[in-house]
Amino acid sequence: MTPSTLLSAEQITVRYGGLVALDGVDLSVPEHALVGLVGPNGAGKTTLFGVCSGLVRPQAGRVTLRGVDITGATPQRRARLGLARTFQRVELFTELTVREHVVVAHRTREGRDRQVLADLVGLGNRTTGRERELVERLLVLLALEPVADRPAAFLPFGTARLVEVARALATEPALVLLDEPTSGLDAEETERLAEALRRARAELGVAFVLVEHNVELVLELCEDVTVLDFGKVIATGSPAAIRASEIVQAAYLGTASVSELR
Repeated sequence: MTPSTLLSAEQITVRYGGLVALDGVDLSVPEHALVGLVGPNGAGKTTLFGVCSGLVRPQAGRVTLRGVDITGATPQRRARLGLARTFQRVELFTELTVREHVVVAHRTREGRDRQVLADLVGLGNRTTGRERELVERLLVLLALEPVADRPAAFLPFGTARLVEVARALATEPALVLLDEPTSGLDAEETERLAEALRRARAELGVAFVLVEHNVELVLELCEDVTVLDFGKVIATGSPAAIRASEIVQAAYLGTASVSELR
């Protein structure tokens, strides 16, 4: 059985003055999928993420989430419908612990913003019932349990990246958009993040779209990959198809041979 479509971006066009950032771009994300989005700098990847998350309004095209047209929806409404996003720059509250970050994200998802703002410190120690179960499950899932009570100011950068993912998952999304999640990570930290994503997908049924400059990671982790170049989709398919595509090699991979990607 073919998985149903979770997110669909159809014929998305974005212009900034005379610059066409996206030109009739399509992106389809099935339920529970790991989808990669790659391309050289300036290809339009972050702009497409902005359109999907509600930060950028397209001049043409539409975005649907589980069949609901969200093209004009605010980022807050998209979050309530099950869409979460991380950003390239990690921004954490330095005095809050890892556990408290996850609690804050969950309560914000539930619309309990005033309670969160009024009582930030010590949140992790006052969780009850289902909230505690969710938070502890995410800490274990992302291997953050050993540092759960450590303030963010003292976290290694790779661990801070995992906290960002945990915060996104705490909103109980159907889909998470990950913007350069391995930026600044070494090989060991990158593999740790990749394993966390695999576990989250398997145990929570969450779908991910991964924007990455680390092409090898995308080809190993994702089952479907879309390649952008100058605001247009130049290839979509399995990692094997992307590896073999001469168009991709010419436009994105330059002189790299297929064997160099294996």
